[in-house]
Amino acid sequence: MHGNQPVWDDLQVSGSAQSKDTTHQWKRPVDLDHLAHVRQRPGDFAPGGVLHLVLEVVAYAAEEAADQATGRCHVTLHSDESISVADNGRGTDTRFDDEGRAIKKPVMATKDLRFFDFPDAQQLPDGHPRRGMSVVAALSEWLVHVNRRHNGSWIQRYENGVPVTGLVPIADDGTRGTTVHFVADEALRIAGQVSPRHLLQLTAMWPQLGIDLDDDVSGRA
Repeated sequence: MHGNQPVWDDLQVSGSAQSKDTTHQWKRPVDLDHLAHVRQRPGDFAPGGVLHLVLEVVAYAAEEAADQATGRCHVTLHSDESISVADNGRGTDTRFDDEGRAIKKPVMATKDLRFFDFPDAQQLPDGHPRRGMSVVAALSEWLVHVNRRHNGSWIQRYENGVPVTGLVPIADDGTRGTTVHFVADEALRIAGQVSPRHLLQLTAMWPQLGIDLDDDVSGRA
């Protein structure tokens, strides 16, 4: 936060950073009404609980893999009940405004225009509709997004879908892609944990995406 102003007030898109809205509205970095709507209906947006949220994240890695003809994704089930999904894609689109500030496509805090309000939205391997990354962010106590692109690397933290930091630059480690690390709301975690075997069975439905899975909960890899 900056004084009494929300952190995203410093992230308005203008000038050279403007882009045609294809998947998200660049000029609206946070949609509080959308996030509240998702949080009020967890059963609708996370049917099956945490597993569905993981598939929502992996779907973006699968999308990147399909665009690039191949790709890999590393899923870790951590002992603290958090989950991380790392891919080797191009990273989330990030541009710079006229003052040189980094502006990331608002995939976490606004609706994905492709999947909301459409009865024929793409289905995930669990048989439920894909809604987008904002569902994961909104239904998580916290979520940290690490984004590594050709034009820089940044980290940003969200709580219940709302950004609580700006884009914080981090050192380039020579890799590209995104890591989404989140802990789902307690009610979803209580409803059931992710089965590694079931997750691998479902993600096998994305043939162009190779999946590596570490299960720190049981010590299996």
